[in-house]
Formats: sequence, C-alpha cells, structure tokens
Amino acid sequence: MNRLNFIFIFIIFICIILLSRVYSLSIKSNNYYEELSKENYIKKIYLTPNRGIIKDRNGEILAMNKLGFSINIEPHLSLSNKKKTLNSIIQLVNKYYPKLEKDTLYNKYIKYDSNYNHDFVKIVEFIPYEDFIDKYTIFNSNESIQIKSEVKRVYPHGKNAAHIIGYIGKASKEDIKNNRFSKFSKVIGKNGLEKFYNERLQGHLGYKKVKVNALNKEIEILEKKEPFTENNLDITIDINLQKYVQKLFKNKSGAVIVMDAQNGELLVAGSYPEFDNNIFVDGVSTENWNKLKNDFNHPFTNKLIQGKYPPGSIIKMGVALSFLENGLSPKYKVNSIGAIKIGNRSFRDWKKDGHGIVGFERALRVSSDEFFYQGSLEVGINKISKTLSKYGIGKKTGIDLYNEHYGTNPNKEWKLKKHNLPWYVGETVITAIGQGEMLVTPMQMARYTAFLATGELPFPHLAKDAYIKPIEIKTDKKHINIIRKGMRQVVTKKEGTAHKHTKNSKIAIAAKTGTAQVIAIPQTEKERMKESELEYYHRSHAWLTTYGPYNANKKYVVTVLVEHGGHGGSAAGEIVSKIYNKLLEKGYIENK
Repeated sequence: MNRLNFIFIFIIFICIILLSRVYSLSIKSNNYYEELSKENYIKKIYLTPNRGIIKDRNGEILAMNKLGFSINIEPHLSLSNKKKTLNSIIQLVNKYYPKLEKDTLYNKYIKYDSNYNHDFVKIVEFIPYEDFIDKYTIFNSNESIQIKSEVKRVYPHGKNAAHIIGYIGKASKEDIKNNRFSKFSKVIGKNGLEKFYNERLQGHLGYKKVKVNALNKEIEILEKKEPFTENNLDITIDINLQKYVQKLFKNKSGAVIVMDAQNGELLVAGSYPEFDNNIFVDGVSTENWNKLKNDFNHPFTNKLIQGKYPPGSIIKMGVALSFLENGLSPKYKVNSIGAIKIGNRSFRDWKKDGHGIVGFERALRVSSDEFFYQGSLEVGINKISKTLSKYGIGKKTGIDLYNEHYGTNPNKEWKLKKHNLPWYVGETVITAIGQGEMLVTPMQMARYTAFLATGELPFPHLAKDAYIKPIEIKTDKKHINIIRKGMRQVVTKKEGTAHKHTKNSKIAIAAKTGTAQVIAIPQTEKERMKESELEYYHRSHAWLTTYGPYNANKKYVVTVLVEHGGHGGSAAGEIVSKIYNKLLEKGYIENK
C-alpha cells in the first residue's frame, strides 16, 4: 500500500510540473510571443533627409539633389519555379530602358538575392524623374516590383570649383563605423566642402513605423517622425567669376585665388586641371580613374592647399620686412654687379650684369637677388624664419577644407631635426630668394599678400558663416609702407618686373612676380640655360601675387601660380589684369 501511495504521489508531482510548464508557455509567454509576432508585420524604417544644397554667394546652386526612382524586385524569384517572373520583369525594364542590359540586371539580382534576404533587391539604382514618371503605373502595378523614390547628387557646373565643392560617394565600412547616418543614407562626403561639412549637409535621421504584408510591402504607416532638413550651405565663391577665371587659365596647370583681403572670403579658388565631380557619385569607372590618376598635371591634387612650391621672389617682401625689423636701415643699399661669392661658390643674380645700386623699393621693383643675398648674410636665417612664421609661412591657413599642407619654413633647427645636418651659409642666401628647402602653398601666399595689403592676417574661408577675426600683426608702418611702394613700382615703373604684362589693368594694383626653379640650373657662364630650352616639366613655376585697388579701403588679393610657366609676369600678368577688370565690371571694386 505504501508503495502504491508513493507512486501515486510521484505521478501527481510530475503532473504539477507539466501543468506549470504548460501555463508558462500558454499564459506567461503570451505577451512575449505576441510582441515577437508583431515584428513580423511591423517594421521601423529610418528616413534620411535630402542632402543640403550648396550655393554660391549669389544663390547659384553648386550641388543639388535630382529626383528619381529605383526599381526593386521581390526576393527569392531566382528559384526555379519563379524564374519566369524574374525574366519577365527584366525584359520589361530593358524594353523601356534598353541601355540597361539584361545580363547586368539579372546578375545584380542574383548577387544580392538569398534565402536570408527578405528585402526587395534593387536592380536599378536611379532613373531621373522625367524619364520614369510616365511609366510609373506600368511598373508599380506589378506586385513583384517595388518602386522607391530616390535622389542623386548632381553638380550642375561640372568641373568648375571641383576641388572646392568636392563630391559624395558610397559609404565604406569604415565610414559607417565612424558615421551612423551613412549606414542609412549609403553615401558620405568624400572630398572638398562635401566632406568638411558632411554632418551639416546630411542633416538628422527621421523614422516611420509601418505595417507590411507577406511580400514585405508597406500597407499602413503607424508612426512617423520627419527627418531634419534645414542643412544648406552658402559659400563665398562667385561661380560665374570662377568660370571666367577658368577660361582665362585655359589649358594651364596651377592655381588661382581671388580673396577679400580684409575678411578672407574667397571669391575664386581654382586648382587646375579640374575634373567633373559627377563621375564620382555612382562610383568612378576604372577608365576614368586611371586617366585622372596617370595625368602628369595631377588633377586629383588640390593645388590651392596641397601643392607645395618654392615661392621664388614673391617671398622677398616678407624677407625685406625681416631685414627692417632686425636692424637694417630703410636706407640700406647694395651695389648689384651680377653675383656674390661665398667661399668657392658664386651666387648669381637673375640679371647677368646686376642692377647697380639698389635699396629696398628698387630691390622689390627689379627683384634684385643680390640685395637679398647680402641682407640675409647680415640678418641670418633664424631671424628671417621667425619673421616669416608671423606671416603664416610654414603654417596651415585654417581654411575649411581637409588635408591642407603646412609647407616648409626652414632654419637651422629645422634642418638639424629633419636631416640631422648643420645649416650652411649658402642655404641662407638661396632661402632669402625663395629657393632651397622653402615650400609654400598658393593659399599661404594669398594670405601673406593680404597681410601686406592690410597689416592683418585673415583666415581664408569658403562657408559664409566661417569668418574668423584676422590676426593683427604689429609692424612698423614706415617699414610696411616701403614694401607697399616697392610692390606698386613693380607695376608702374618701366623696369618693374610686371609692368609690361599688367599695364592693361584698369585698377591700380601692387604686385610681385616670382620664378621658382623646379630643378637646379648650373650657374656657370657656359652652362646658363633659358627656360625655353628646358623640358616642359623642368621649367620653373611662375608666380604673380597682387592686391588692389592700391589706395582703396576695400582691397582684393589675386594670386596666380602657373606650373612650369617660366616668368611670373609674362605667364600670369594678363590673367591678373583681366581678373581685376572683371572685379570692377561686377561691382566688387568701386570705380572712383
């Protein structure tokens, strides 16, 4: 009897456990499985705003979003019993858009279709609105096709200001890791302003909760939060002036900058040759990529801030100020005879027989090398370097673009750290005329020229709201006026190095030419060579940096670099004159 009671109790115990489990599954877990079930038909979709528009200073659109549609196909149609449906859809697409090849569409579908994918497969990324709207009903009536509205980034002005505007591209895994938004937008700024102001232009995500049917098509919106879209970017560039400059530059390679000397606003910022940003939006072809990459004129390099060049004689104004600041009298003069000798080495002036007696103003006017050789020996490289550093040489300008280079402002300490070698006196004299190890960017030279015009060092910028107050640099007014007079005489005096080539300017400008050697040219009498005798890529770079109107309160800087252009005056003088005339015509400069 006891044994039967034990068995009975054991059976009851087992039944209680089983009943508890049934209760747990049927009652307590009901809410969990109900919520899990909802996920099968309620879906949260993140909404990306349209990327912000980029406009020039006059409201001209530089980067915009073009409306269109994508074609998406129901998943799992690659199964044997559904292939007929897939093929009929692809034939339909090809019928209306014959440039879209059947094999390409089919392979794209197969690539992304799998048993684990329950989303529609995108086989056509973008068809412009105007090319699709009359066919919308035809495609949308097919249950196996899903049509989605899309936007595509477009750069209406093509090559113009390409390095400044930049472009977007497909977001990489690394991009998505660093920027959650790009996981949903699929694109991100890759270059130029598109990259620098990417977070501003992309806006903020919204979302919607929707009911979907068994085919994953939306049937009802349950909740919606609109994305944030007030994200446009107004910039300082005048695109029509930029186009005008591009035509003047023709097939040359180099850079042109037009900048407000007072506030650093850039009206023109051209790096040449350019490229069409539109080719990067959907992914650049191998052919286009190789063509640009292998171009000896380096279109991928933004020469405004990444090109590093010897400044040549346009550095002489800063060097002259260093002479004056460090004890040389404003009346300091040198008898230029064509060369100086240091040890066994001769350092020649660009003019074979020299310039005769030269002081500060005339040294700038005729660009006497000997004057700067002699002065540099008295002042020394460290003091010269320290002065130039105040004017931004060897420093980033702070422009609102990524990957700006510092350039090089060499001195004894720099050489010891860089090369573990001592500094030689011969290096001092060649640095004083902008050769040797000294390297600058065109943007640094434009900023430095603005200082010479105003006494303040502005911050070049592209976004209208990126203004930063200029740095006031304490400089003796008598000293800087000597420099300004010398620069003015470069244009007004017959022996001025830019006189012949800037005489057509309707504006009174101050200027300095520069010829920056690319290779070392032997200086012995027998071995001296003309630029025209050198191979193109061995020819010197040509500089011309200017400001004007000379006596006006409102001044503009125009800085031009022509790669392998030879002499600055002849290569860039006419370009500069026409730019100032255009500034007058467009009302930037008052005609008094």
